[in-house]
Amino acid sequence: MTDLLDSTIPQLRARFADRTLSPSEYWQAVEARIAAFEPSVAALYAYDPDDARAQAAASTARWQKGAPLGPLDGIPVTLKELIATKGTPVPLGTAATVLTPAEADSPVAARMREDGAVIFAKTTCPDYGMLSSGLSSFHPLSRNPWNTAMNPGGSSAGAAAAGAAGYGPLHIGTDIGGSVRLPAGWTGLFGFKPSNGRIPIDPYYVGRCAGPMTRTVEDAAFAMATLSRPDGRDATSLPPNTIDWMDLDIDVRGLRIGLMLDAGCGLEAEPEVKAAVIAGARQFEAAGAEVIEVGPVMTRAMLDGLDDFWRAKFWGDIRGLPVERRARILPYIHAWAERGADVTGVQAVAGFGQTMAMRKAAARLFSTVDAVLSPTNPVVSYPADWASPTNDPERPFEHIAFTVPWNMSEQPAASINAGFSASGMPIGLQIVGPRFADLTVLKLSKLFETLTGGIRRWPRPG
Repeated sequence: MTDLLDSTIPQLRARFADRTLSPSEYWQAVEARIAAFEPSVAALYAYDPDDARAQAAASTARWQKGAPLGPLDGIPVTLKELIATKGTPVPLGTAATVLTPAEADSPVAARMREDGAVIFAKTTCPDYGMLSSGLSSFHPLSRNPWNTAMNPGGSSAGAAAAGAAGYGPLHIGTDIGGSVRLPAGWTGLFGFKPSNGRIPIDPYYVGRCAGPMTRTVEDAAFAMATLSRPDGRDATSLPPNTIDWMDLDIDVRGLRIGLMLDAGCGLEAEPEVKAAVIAGARQFEAAGAEVIEVGPVMTRAMLDGLDDFWRAKFWGDIRGLPVERRARILPYIHAWAERGADVTGVQAVAGFGQTMAMRKAAARLFSTVDAVLSPTNPVVSYPADWASPTNDPERPFEHIAFTVPWNMSEQPAASINAGFSASGMPIGLQIVGPRFADLTVLKLSKLFETLTGGIRRWPRPG
């Protein structure tokens, strides 16, 4: 079963096509894996194995006729619970939400269904997706499969836990400050945040993206052909593309790659994290790239301004809730948001202005380099029941200084496993490319995966 669950999407498709494996048989293996891990990691919401069996059976019939719906037909997929699926409530991770079935599939869900993917569950997130943690007032506490005493990160917490535990090859998260890359780094996955608008999303917002979380670069690249198809509901989406997402070869000779070890503010990268990232940079150097150390993009003013803006916006979103509902919000998030009442309109606008400052600083950096390497996460891990690496609502964003600028600058960025700490926890390397150079980031990631041999082990239940 372990070998089967390590199969990539192209490998599964080849076996579905030659009938040495059916989607139903593969789903049985995934279902058994969920039964083994889910009691300890709590990654899933709205899990429906009966419906998954029916979807897999329908896919099996299509493959037997040689008529799959699309590239992902029969491939089990989870979607972060913020990604609406018709008929399923979207609790937004919080007990404050009134549960109402979604009226329609979101763009991501619609693309999955069009291609015949087996959507078997949603995955957990913290209240309103506002934490890098598996802590939620609605969902059970999601945990890291590598060590269930530790946090999977977030806000795509359940997606990360499901991917690391082996619940099939493809899990879709969302990312507004690092919420795909941060948990991917903490769980050893490959997490890809494309250029803003590359994957249509609804609702859209400044910096908000959807992205695949997978065990291999190839699986994320394969999924992009489906995920990046147009959808008119996203007014920020990019034009239709003709990108060959599986063209992953690259020669890095002559490329200038920046090595950023100082985020400029927030938590300093721990020694083990820095060592893993430096070792990763040396892999690119040995392949012929010129690696140069670069300074940070972020400043304290940028991070604090973003904090002011997000507090004010979120307080505006929740202040009209009935008192009894607002009281159900996770106390950490409520305490953070409540301070938004003290942010003046001028301060909020100035805070939003810092997103433009990030964008300008990122553009300045990328006028000198072709790509940037950095830590994904500054710390190796933190306890499962903490709301963030600081666990302090007055210091909520100290861990996102390496990741958030690329959301605001709309650039593609990925996290890939760069090794393990002495405690056995994964360490993520972030790879960032110029705006719209999504394929370049995937190519660099694939090269790194090839040079390092990828991850040769995964957590096991027990």
